Amino acid sequence: MPNDRRGRDREPRTVLEFLIWQQDRTYEELVAEFDRKARELGESATISTRHLRRLASGERDGTTPVTRRVLQQLFGLPVDQLLTAWQDRGTGLIEPTATGKPALIEAATDRGMISMAANRARQFALITGQVGLTADALEQIHEDVHELAMAYPQRPLTEILGDLVSVQDVIFTLLEQRQRPDQAKHLYFLAGVNGGLLAKASHDLADPHAAMTQARTAFMCADHSDHDGLRAWIRGLQSFVAYWAKRHNEAIRYAQQGAEFAARSRNTSMVWLAMNEARSWAALGNPVNTTAAIQRAEDAWGHVQPDEMDELGGIATFSRARQLYYAADALAWLPSEAEQAERYSTQAVAEYSDASRPEWAFGDQAGSHSDLAIARIQRGEVEGAAEALTLVLDLPPEQRINGIIKSVEHVHQVLSKAPASGEAHELQERIEFFTRSPMKALPM
Repeated sequence: MPNDRRGRDREPRTVLEFLIWQQDRTYEELVAEFDRKARELGESATISTRHLRRLASGERDGTTPVTRRVLQQLFGLPVDQLLTAWQDRGTGLIEPTATGKPALIEAATDRGMISMAANRARQFALITGQVGLTADALEQIHEDVHELAMAYPQRPLTEILGDLVSVQDVIFTLLEQRQRPDQAKHLYFLAGVNGGLLAKASHDLADPHAAMTQARTAFMCADHSDHDGLRAWIRGLQSFVAYWAKRHNEAIRYAQQGAEFAARSRNTSMVWLAMNEARSWAALGNPVNTTAAIQRAEDAWGHVQPDEMDELGGIATFSRARQLYYAADALAWLPSEAEQAERYSTQAVAEYSDASRPEWAFGDQAGSHSDLAIARIQRGEVEGAAEALTLVLDLPPEQRINGIIKSVEHVHQVLSKAPASGEAHELQERIEFFTRSPMKALPM
């Protein structure tokens, strides 16, 4: 039966389904064309009729990077637009392209078209460089990783996860081929950084097992690149993941292991590792070791010499604003340090109040507000705590990453020990409602 809209008594569910209905072909014929297009592009990809139907119906939105690239070439639109819900805005939306295939004119935004063109240019550059990776191709991958490191703390994971996976696929594919030793070393460095970002992504989706798997592979890449700054940063990520998984002794061990590499590299991981240690010591109820680690972090600034990791920026470097937040987060575990915790959290909230600053991060901003709420609860100011937490509880589900959920749950835990009141009960209910819709529950 032809795949047009004749005889259909409903609207298409996605843009993809709308485009399929415009073509006088069956799903089986489209799958065969997908296979031909994949071979033409040199991509190792296949798609089943059932998978294509589920994508078109909106029942499934997950695809591999290689499948996304072929679909994009087949239908002339980025996959994110193909899978969006269809909204009939009248006639004139579909016109034939130069090849005679339909294209959704209004849906193909400038940004989407630019992204599609950039991805195709990147593929071409890498393919032509396979006989010996060109300097421009390697620079392009480095720039991709740099952009992801900068974007990660400031944009929802849903917006960048596909790019993270795609870049990993590109780098691993290149490393599986023969490369010059200097280029291989650089690629391993970039693989380690991108793997670290995927470890953080796994953590944000509340999957510490996947996070540690990514981190171990990233550390292997750091060894192959022989980069102490990257080794220190990966150990910091492992300590970070263990802390949020409540494996505090493990987190301390990772932080202490990373200190050896940080001392050699002298990048900002020196500060981060000490602050990771401080948070876990505090969670274990050890104020002496907590304050000692905070002081070590402060002293480390006098020895920091930025390296290639710090030059990447974003999540790959550690700022003084993050140090304030980590100090507040550590001291929030210690009721005896409530006054210091409030001082640090107030400063951190101020540091993260301007979203235009390069070191701004929505997760750290939310954590700072949560710590300020805890400090105020411990001083009996529940109303002030609710005010501090408003910004956090207003976050949309796509920004409710694991660390933010855990921070808000810590506020709930402290609140449960405060004197009962109407304000406390209302804030608890708001927190419980917020945590019912974490980012990990969203379809990715």
